[in-house]
Amino acid sequence: MELADRLARWSESPEGLTCTYLSPAHRTVAAEIRDLMHQAGLVTEVDAVANVIGRYPAREESARTLIVASHYDTVRNAGKYDGRLGILIALVLAEHLKRLNRKLPFHLDVIAFSEEEGVRFSSSFIGSRAVAGRFDARLLECRDAEGVSLAAAMAEAGLDPAKIPALARRREDLLGYLEVHIEQGPVLLEAGLPVGIVSAIAGSVRSMITITGTAGHAGTVPMARRHDAAAAAAELVLYVEKRCAQAPTLVGTVGQLAIPDGAINIIPGRCVLSVDVRAGDDVTRDAAISDINAEMARIAARRGVKIESREVQRTATVPCSPRLQSLLSDAVTRAGLSPREFPSGAGHDAMMFDALTDIAMLFVRCGNGGVSHSPREIITAEDADIAARVMLDTVLRLAETS
Repeated sequence: MELADRLARWSESPEGLTCTYLSPAHRTVAAEIRDLMHQAGLVTEVDAVANVIGRYPAREESARTLIVASHYDTVRNAGKYDGRLGILIALVLAEHLKRLNRKLPFHLDVIAFSEEEGVRFSSSFIGSRAVAGRFDARLLECRDAEGVSLAAAMAEAGLDPAKIPALARRREDLLGYLEVHIEQGPVLLEAGLPVGIVSAIAGSVRSMITITGTAGHAGTVPMARRHDAAAAAAELVLYVEKRCAQAPTLVGTVGQLAIPDGAINIIPGRCVLSVDVRAGDDVTRDAAISDINAEMARIAARRGVKIESREVQRTATVPCSPRLQSLLSDAVTRAGLSPREFPSGAGHDAMMFDALTDIAMLFVRCGNGGVSHSPREIITAEDADIAARVMLDTVLRLAETS
């Protein structure tokens, strides 16, 4: 908890915590994490995408590797624990093993991923994509709000994009991937549980919708003869809400809604909005998307507007490893708690390692109704302690069975 406070001192803004990819604050936090890893006795490096890696070596150099990781970048005006809690628990765990001189039959790599949120360059998981061998070189052309390309930002930070392909881990070298993360929701809080086990990470489909109607004078066009793009958007927003309330784990969000060149006395001729649909399984999610697309066609025909939908991102639901889930569940039970499994509605770095190695996640209870991505994001020291002990137990049991 003290380390989280310490890392939160560096921000891009004087009010609130903002730490986006390769900003001065981000680079300072990376150096601080590297120093903390070094002080803990780990073999450290900062790689070609600014991931910070600390290795607690195995007895044998040829051993496989267990990755325990999360991210250190933040959204704008963030809380102190989203992402960073997972890094710090992994760091404390490795430091504890080093202090006891408890050697493992596998390398333990603590990785602080440089970018998960996708705030600056509108592309998520840059750090974990590189390590999982899923980095697309076309991302280097992405630009931030100031017009700076990702390639230019990396060069300015002293990073060499040509070295990124070499960061990819090999399937045969990995034992598994574990991640601790705050829940970012109210499930554990309402259940009175400090930790929970993630069963799957929900897949999402994101689309940008453009509705084109007919602009006109707000005072002279009769209501029955209007082709109002904003009114059509309003119908669609309410339908997304209604349809996505019909199944467990299904959620739908219109997070962006704009009337370009709108004015108080003009009937909106154009409206642009986003739709984000997620669920704990792809079948449920895709059924909702199909219904939403059908409703768009009905709205367009009824209101005499044109509706165009462009899919901008699609990620499959990622199930967690039953074997690693079982180890976490047993560790939670030995801690005197009731194991609770449920899917994550948010995306996480763990998703990038699907099909490369077994993955599992441990959630930690949030306070304030489960709020995250906000300065109101809180956890307790007691819950962080339980999470650390569960992770230690899990790693030691994994060592016994590997």
